Amino acid sequence: MKFRARIHVMLKADVADVQGIAIQESLRRHGHGVQTVRAGKYFEVDLEAADAAAANAEVAKLADGTFSNPVIERAWFEVVPSEP
Repeated sequence: MKFRARIHVMLKADVADVQGIAIQESLRRHGHGVQTVRAGKYFEVDLEAADAAAANAEVAKLADGTFSNPVIERAWFEVVPSEP
């Protein structure tokens, strides 16, 4: 079966987000009333697996080890059947 995974990665709350701070300052200079900005990463992965459980297991490995650094980042994902 074919699946699509949507993987989100963000720095943990206690890790300084230098990129987010830079974006926040730029937005404020342009007159936007932004309180905070946290920058992250987003990935879409198409994969084949025997079933949804196998796809979730594979994506969990990717999310927590390949696409993120679990020491400073948290990752979450969703896996859905891909369209034909």
